[in-house]
Order: sequence, then C-alpha cells, then structure tokens
Amino acid sequence: MHSERPSWFLRLAAWGGLVFLHFPILVILLYAFNTEDAAYSFPLQGFTLRWFAEAAQRGDVLDAIWLSLKIAAIATLIAMVLGTLAAGALYRRDFFGKEGISLMLILPIALPGIITGIALLSAFKTLGIEPGMLTIVIGHATFCVVIVYNNVIARFRRTSFSLIEASMDLGADGWQTFRYVILPNIATALLAGGMLAFALSFDEIIVTTFTAGHERTLPLWLLNQLTRPRDVPITNVVAMLVMLATMLPILGAYYLTRGTSDVAGGGK
Repeated sequence: MHSERPSWFLRLAAWGGLVFLHFPILVILLYAFNTEDAAYSFPLQGFTLRWFAEAAQRGDVLDAIWLSLKIAAIATLIAMVLGTLAAGALYRRDFFGKEGISLMLILPIALPGIITGIALLSAFKTLGIEPGMLTIVIGHATFCVVIVYNNVIARFRRTSFSLIEASMDLGADGWQTFRYVILPNIATALLAGGMLAFALSFDEIIVTTFTAGHERTLPLWLLNQLTRPRDVPITNVVAMLVMLATMLPILGAYYLTRGTSDVAGGGK
C-alpha cells in the first residue's frame, strides 16, 4: 500500500539541503555577536552587542543604508505604477505584438545581471547621462517592474471580468470601477509584488555596480568591505541587517498571497 508520508531518505535529503543553504547565514549571525575582533576565530569567545553599537555610529554605514532605502522605495513605486498599467493592458485582450511586449517586459529579469548592467551603462553613456542615483533607480526599476507585473497579471487572470462589466452597467466610470472593483481585487497581489520588488532592489549589486558611478549603496559598501579584514565584525552586523531587511518583505509577500487562489472568478 502506498504511503503518503515521505521516506526517511527524502526527509534527510530535504533537511540536508536546508542546512547546506542556510549554514553560511548562520555563521554570519553567530559572528555578528562574537566578542573577538578577529576575522573568524573559532570557537566563539563570547557574546556581545558591541559591534551593533559601532555599526550604528559609522557614518558610511548609515549613508549607504539611507541611499539603498531611497533607491528601493523609488524603484518600487515606479514598478508598482508601470507594472500595474502593463498588466491591465495585456491581461485580457489579444492584439498584434502582445507576445513581443510581454517578452520585453520579462526580459530584464531573465537576462544575466551583468548583461543588463552593461546595456544600461551603454545607454546612459550614449544619452550623456552620468551614473548616479537616477541611473541606479532606472536600472532597478527595469527588473522590479517584472516582479509587480507578474503578480498583478496573475491576479487579473483569476478575477472575473463580469465584475467590471457589472460596475459599468451600474453607471460607474473608469476611475470608480478601478477604485472600488479592480483595486480591491488586486490589492494583495500589488502589495506583495511591491514588497518583493523592494527586497530585490535593496540588495541588488550587479546592475548597481554598472550604474552607480560614485554612489555607494549598502551592497556595494559590503563588497568594498571584503578588502578590510579589521572591519569583519561590523560587516557581519550589516550583512545580518541586510538579510533581515530583505527577508521580512519576502515573508510578508508570501503571507499576503497565500490562499488567494479562490478570489472572485478564480479557477483554472
């Protein structure tokens, strides 16, 4: 008789995979609280919050965090607007060139980051735009739009168009239909897409490297710290904070979209 319980081998393999993936993260978490300022002394000598206090007093750390937050917020806002508009335009009707437009929307996240970065840098140089905060925002928005677009168009496809038709039959104009019918149906998908886009933008490094110029976002700051072994404890603290800052939006997006397949008009 077939058992629905997984075999011990599959369970062992699953737990082994989880340990393999998360062990480096655990190492960073442990050494962020290590009393020793040596790079990675083992065993740990004690527990301290000293490095958190020192990181909070570093102006370069705070500047990098603030810059990353601003860029991620602006890129996410742009992505939420453009991604929602694109999803609304493409989700229902077929027209010539639709597949090509869909491909162009998804392409930035499908391409390797280094290709996207080089392409963006070449475009900015051609247009005479100097790399800086503006170019970073544009670069991040190119792949953040994809995240929002995919989330919203999936929700659009599970929302019955009869709701929109009923709203129009009852005399609502386009804005009222969007405000009171469409937006409530796509709200969680839109918010989840925005949270995922924020997390991706906050820790993006490859595209940022090509578009940052003299700006230093938090991921670039962390990359530069690899050549400074004396700052390893502070680097571990900042890396832990980055992991938390990106993990929380992802978990939030998961809980927002969990169990939402039964929305109005949901089905295959």
